[in-house]
Amino acid sequence: MALSCSLRLIRLHACWPVTLKQASLSTAPDEDCRQVAGRNEATRKRWTKEKKPRQDRSLPGLESSWEERLANVATPLWRFPYEEQLKVKSESQKKVLQTLASRLSELGTDKLEITQRPEGLCCPLRSVVPSPVVNGYRNKSTFSVNRGPDGNPKTVGLYVGTGRARNIVCVRANHLENMPEKHKQVAQCYEEFLQQSPLDPCLLFHQGGHWRELTVRTNSSGHTMAIITFHPQDLSQEELCTQKALLKEFFTCGPGVVCNLTSLYFQESTMTRSSHQQSPYQLLYGEPYISEEVLGLKFRISPDAFFQINTAGAEVLYQTVRKLSRADKNTVLLDVCCGTGAIGLSLAHQASKVVGVEVVEQAVEDARWNAAFNGISNCEFHSGKAETVLPQFLMSREDDRLLVAVVNPSRAGLRKRASFFFLRPDNISLVLKEKYTEKKKKI
Repeated sequence: MALSCSLRLIRLHACWPVTLKQASLSTAPDEDCRQVAGRNEATRKRWTKEKKPRQDRSLPGLESSWEERLANVATPLWRFPYEEQLKVKSESQKKVLQTLASRLSELGTDKLEITQRPEGLCCPLRSVVPSPVVNGYRNKSTFSVNRGPDGNPKTVGLYVGTGRARNIVCVRANHLENMPEKHKQVAQCYEEFLQQSPLDPCLLFHQGGHWRELTVRTNSSGHTMAIITFHPQDLSQEELCTQKALLKEFFTCGPGVVCNLTSLYFQESTMTRSSHQQSPYQLLYGEPYISEEVLGLKFRISPDAFFQINTAGAEVLYQTVRKLSRADKNTVLLDVCCGTGAIGLSLAHQASKVVGVEVVEQAVEDARWNAAFNGISNCEFHSGKAETVLPQFLMSREDDRLLVAVVNPSRAGLRKRASFFFLRPDNISLVLKEKYTEKKKKI
């Protein structure tokens, strides 16, 4: 994660521990897992060539154990001390800026020669801002269900291997340093439930099966939300109700009660990824939301709403955004891809107005609730795509207050139409982009 500022571009490294990243997973492994596992494996090889890892960091057992292979994929720099991780990422970010400077020069759009810039960078590169928490920091983890190293098709974990090589294996994540113990406990209990269930897991949609991935969300108060995705195939409503009842019983009265869940959700979906609008989240037990406190503000979090994965790191990030934005009472802040509105709300007291844009409607509802609950009245949040909402907002403006945008896109990044909006100097004066990119990929 990084911040970039354009037209006056500023880069700032993430508040997140840069190696402690969980691989993104998909229930249908062929495409997504090939991209994730292959990309992270290539990243690990490149970085380990640049830096010699500590020799005392290895997992018990064989050097090439499945646990160690998963650690290499999900947390590529786990062997390095945190300070070394930050240095590696800083050097990697420097290469991105050097490449950008070279490209701008080739296009003839850079007014300064590369030789006139420090280290050939297209803009200043700021010092790394470290995370205050480096272990067990994830507040959200997604686990897949697939064949494990022993061939068990009901293994709950993360993927190792690639679809192209047809060697994908689902490995339990009990040893990963970035994952809290609560997430590991819920995953272990879900696997126990699957072993008892007469229904098969859904490994590939066309092959049948039902049980799919598990998502666990937690907050700093210890509250836990579990979301289980299920492929209905051709089950009747009565049969679906039976499975939901068994799942609820397991986590509220059976062995899964040790997880002490605050919320248990069930989602029937025939797609790889589904929003609440496409496949509604069904609350089987507990509270509909969990909440988190950041910089003195309380935020409500729905099952599919975006929230920064490292809460303590998010506080450092938002404080840095405050400084870089220089927002004042003559500033309108655009919070693009705003999720639950955390960034915009944390800057609302400085700005004249905050306008948030988010494609996930449930997250927009959370953002509006968060503003009302925290007594913030100078914020408005819109549901829709950035490339649609932003031009409409610009056309409806009736004043000349300064526009500052904070952009926090998903892994896929912004669409070109939305990006062009920020490249026009008559539209906006400053863009803070919260994302570290290398070859357009979030590492």
